[in-house]
Amino acid sequence: LLGERLAGVGLTAVRHGPSARAEETARIVCERVGGVSAEAAEEAGDYPPYLPRREELPAESADATVERLAGLSAEERAAGPALARAAEARFTGPAEGDEARHELVVTHAFLAAWLVRDALDAPAWRWIGLNHANTGLTVIRYPPGRPAALTLFNDLGHLPEELRRPGYPPELRA
Repeated sequence: LLGERLAGVGLTAVRHGPSARAEETARIVCERVGGVSAEAAEEAGDYPPYLPRREELPAESADATVERLAGLSAEERAAGPALARAAEARFTGPAEGDEARHELVVTHAFLAAWLVRDALDAPAWRWIGLNHANTGLTVIRYPPGRPAALTLFNDLGHLPEELRRPGYPPELRA
């Protein structure tokens, strides 16, 4: 369904994280849109992009957040920040030249939240709480000479109502 939604966009690149689910989604999107093939990108993976210190966080959620992040593997915690910097370098910023570029990055909630946080110039810890649903579509524009523009966040309009955030009340599924 996501591929059908993106069919008229004119994608110039499709990149995906290393997980089987991300690869499969990217492959299906490429089949639907045509003219572009999927490329694996380690920096589009699922990892914590930044590990905040307790004092950076809101007092009411600091302990729970630090505890949750401490539950990630040491490897994920060590590699995440460098991968996030690599993702920013590769996937953000204005296109070079005069031609428009429409790139799709099939990733996971942590990186999607990190890129949104970056686009909004929010503090580094603020990727936490920017929750994305499975197949949620987020669009960030990078116009030359202007700030990044978050034009769509976690949109599920390509899914039938019953597949939008199962388990949530109807008013939160739109």
